[in-house]
Amino acid sequence: MAASVVVYTTDMCAYCARAKRLLEKREIAFQEINLARDADARSDLAAKTGRTTFPQILINGDVLGGYEEVAAADRSGKLAELIAA
Repeated sequence: MAASVVVYTTDMCAYCARAKRLLEKREIAFQEINLARDADARSDLAAKTGRTTFPQILINGDVLGGYEEVAAADRSGKLAELIAA
């Protein structure tokens, strides 16, 4: 069973674009949810994750973090482990 990867983004977000490129480069399928025009959903996401910045990346419902965290996880091999789990 493939991991469920969700990337919450907003418009004009360089880190969002970088995170998506990294996932695409690793051939990791993900669902993108753009919250640029949905203030209520942004508030709900912040309450769920404790974060207000974008992107926010969740794997199997668990918060991985933003671009910096996904890049670090990729470098360490943790990203591949999370996707394989």
